[in-house]
Amino acid sequence: MKIQFLGAAQEVTGSKHLITLDNGTKILMDCGMYQGKGLATDGMNRKLGFNPSDIDYLLLSHAHIDHSGLIPYIHKEGFHGQILSTPATRDLCAIMFADAAIIQESDTRDFNRKRAKQGLPPVEPLFTGKDAAACMQNFVTVAYGKTFQLCPQVKMRFYDTGHLLGSAAIYLTITENGKDTTVCYTGDVGRYDKLILREPQTFPQADYILCESTYGDRLHTNMTNAEQELLDVTVETCVQKRGKLIIPSFAIGRCQEIVYSFDRLKNKQLLPNIHIYVDSPLAMSATHIFRMHPECLNKELREYMMTDPDPFGFDKLHYVRSKDESKHINDYSTPCVIISASGMMEAGRVKHHLAHNLPNPKNTVLAVGYCAPPTLGAKILRGDKRVSIHGLYYNVNADVRRIESYSAHGDYNELTRYLSCQNPQAVKKLFLVHGEKEAQETFGEHLSGKGFDVTIPKLEDSYTL
Repeated sequence: MKIQFLGAAQEVTGSKHLITLDNGTKILMDCGMYQGKGLATDGMNRKLGFNPSDIDYLLLSHAHIDHSGLIPYIHKEGFHGQILSTPATRDLCAIMFADAAIIQESDTRDFNRKRAKQGLPPVEPLFTGKDAAACMQNFVTVAYGKTFQLCPQVKMRFYDTGHLLGSAAIYLTITENGKDTTVCYTGDVGRYDKLILREPQTFPQADYILCESTYGDRLHTNMTNAEQELLDVTVETCVQKRGKLIIPSFAIGRCQEIVYSFDRLKNKQLLPNIHIYVDSPLAMSATHIFRMHPECLNKELREYMMTDPDPFGFDKLHYVRSKDESKHINDYSTPCVIISASGMMEAGRVKHHLAHNLPNPKNTVLAVGYCAPPTLGAKILRGDKRVSIHGLYYNVNADVRRIESYSAHGDYNELTRYLSCQNPQAVKKLFLVHGEKEAQETFGEHLSGKGFDVTIPKLEDSYTL
């Protein structure tokens, strides 16, 4: 069999890894969208590296768009095989694909206006809401730890990685010529002291491993400090400076953790008497799905819910769905907290809140996650004093803070701990994916020192297993 790396190779988005068996069966692990590179991503996303109609099975590690976002596109282009995921991943994809379709259609309109000025013909969106709905019929859900016979040669299991609700490592046992070969693709690996999700589960010994490496060159601060850091910046901004705290946050996962932290602070009577707005329809829908999947929640949260049945709601917390209400938030002069997508500040309602609030030194922008190098979030975090939002430039006078403890990705110590269930000498090859090249090289040296045979594939590289 062969494996080919068609995305997230020496970068952090666009995950696509294709296994081709000796008999021609094609198994695609993840089908993610490239993000964070502006107009360049349109061409990158259309160049798949495979014919969608040739794919027999698609195995999905989790619902984040950089791992799942091209599924409606390849369905439109001729893929009609089964899509295997956990139940929670399927439920999240249903709302995320619909949201992504709206963004696709809006971004394409903007893109075509620019093309028209250059005398170029218009392009079609990658997919529409109709495509997003149609591909959901192909999902087949499999619970954690259950063996699923994918085809006569392949068995599959999902193991919880604690990265996102429903996230899973994909463990394959492939039988060819009377010989079993095991392959584990980690997807994205979470942390060991998360507020909401379970810890990453161990997986059986594998012959080949594809491991993410987003934070392969850094260590996070302790999660136990995150809640105090959040309280400190809230008090400083909203009480001492009488300003607004803007928290750009991914709508799914990070947003629920931030809300849960505020809920805990409220129950401890530490939270100032201010209003908190979650301005993201997607986050609102996702929060309902979190309530539907207690099998993914950790023991501490389940015990917390014995005394507080709704860890994602309290009297000063408001979920904002309509555009009009979102616009009105910026008219308020009183201190408040605004949690809004997207986390990298590249799209969504948060861009409007940044445009209104960046120039005011009373305000604070608090980043709580990773921002890819080309994104607006990265520019703000690196200290740019003027940034472009919707074609206009704004001065960055607001304070800019960062809390990395909320990261959904494990750092290199946590990734090493995750891989400690493996005998390095029994692993024939460990491929590092989903990471910037510098982080991968650092992590690769670290793992080589542990005895692993590490390879960092480039885009379109192919290997025989």
